Amino acid sequence: MPTITALLERFDRLVVWTMDAFGIKFARLALGIVFIWFGALKMIGELSPAYDLVAATIYWLTPEIIIPLIGLWEVAIGVAFLFPPLTRVALLLLIPQMPATFLPLVLLPEVTFTVIPWGLTLEGQYIVKNLVIIACALIIGGTALRKDRSDREARTGAIEVPVSTG
Repeated sequence: MPTITALLERFDRLVVWTMDAFGIKFARLALGIVFIWFGALKMIGELSPAYDLVAATIYWLTPEIIIPLIGLWEVAIGVAFLFPPLTRVALLLLIPQMPATFLPLVLLPEVTFTVIPWGLTLEGQYIVKNLVIIACALIIGGTALRKDRSDREARTGAIEVPVSTG
């Protein structure tokens, strides 16, 4: 009969295997849903809880035009994350979008902070949570090369070894 330690180790391996097998897929799905949902709300108009914040941040353009365009951009990011061959497209679209989401922290500190730099308002928290989105995107992006490398290895039979430059 297996010991408690052996059972816990087996359970641990199962949990880690499950996380490895489904983690990236779930991260893609989660990012896809979040970007499509938030983007669609911006496309609809003032239904987005971020409408006023975006309008106040990008004050030099008409909100009725720029906010739906940002929404469309976000929907495109979300759709691209849902399809692995479009990972690089999603990341390319994300590169200008993510830094732009942090603009209110600089341009509207009175809206995003209660006490600078630690006391975040709800709007500030909404912005800072984008660090999690960036982390997920980096992890997903890091898997793009794995797929390319394994496809190349399958075609050529050669195994690439990373070269250390330092």
